[in-house]
Amino acid sequence: MRQRHASRAPRRDREFESFVAGAAGRLLHAATLLTAEAPDDNPRARRLLTLSLAHTYACWDRLRGEDPYDRTRQYLATRFARGTWHHYGRARPHPAGPLAPLTPQERLILVLRLYEGVAEEQTAALLGLSVERVRAICHRATSTLLHRPREQAPAVTPAKAVPS
Repeated sequence: MRQRHASRAPRRDREFESFVAGAAGRLLHAATLLTAEAPDDNPRARRLLTLSLAHTYACWDRLRGEDPYDRTRQYLATRFARGTWHHYGRARPHPAGPLAPLTPQERLILVLRLYEGVAEEQTAALLGLSVERVRAICHRATSTLLHRPREQAPAVTPAKAVPS
């Protein structure tokens, strides 16, 4: 019995390392979008990804044909939702990411729906919302991003003629 577990551990580790090598970049980008941090300065996103990957590794043997990427993304989303929604409104850093104008719930739904391509029904089930609510929040978030006021561009002044 002990030999079987000992021979399974290196194979499990290789499989998990291979999964992380293939999926970590995309998952980190999703986490960075969720936390609305700058891509080059994203400690909250990295922590969220680390916790999600640790959870996936802990239940690796129980996946039994389930997609590890889906399991990790699901944990990433629920961990973000629990952690952020409870702390939303408290002092928080000024995010610098492209989704910064959105609320955490809007960011989560937009990332799941548009970046990750998760169906409305799956998103609704994951978050415990109705499909109509997910659709409405996604539409509102998209409208916010598309119709937000643009920053004033500096006035263009004509170049002065240089005497020759």
